[in-house]
Amino acid sequence: MSGGEVAGILVAVFWAILVSFLAVALARLAQTLRATTKLVADVTEQAVPLLADASAAVRSAQTQIDRVDAIASDVQEVTSNASALSTTVASTFGGPLVKVAAFGYGVRRALGGRREDMPAREPRRTVIVGRTVSRREKRSARGKRD
Repeated sequence: MSGGEVAGILVAVFWAILVSFLAVALARLAQTLRATTKLVADVTEQAVPLLADASAAVRSAQTQIDRVDAIASDVQEVTSNASALSTTVASTFGGPLVKVAAFGYGVRRALGGRREDMPAREPRRTVIVGRTVSRREKRSARGKRD
């Protein structure tokens, strides 16, 4: 055997070994691609029902939000109606009631009168957050506030 023949045999052996390694690598790559394809198919199979359920949940939430919105608008309407009713009642009965109360107070003062022989009463006091305030102080506080 000559040197050229030995070199040819060595190149052929290395070539065979290289082709064998490439064949094994390609077989493993094909196996990995099959497993990946199966995994993607399984995920798709499970994801479609999950997406359908999520879509149904979103639709249900939207329905509930629409209901809550309708309830909130009804509550707002009732509140405005109650406010209007309160204003109407206050304007209708407020003035006359104040006049009747003032008239009653005047009648009581006129009929009761102050007797000179009776000792003077102590002025009324109002308790505000733990502090006693006389009528005079209360009136001056009102004057400052108005």
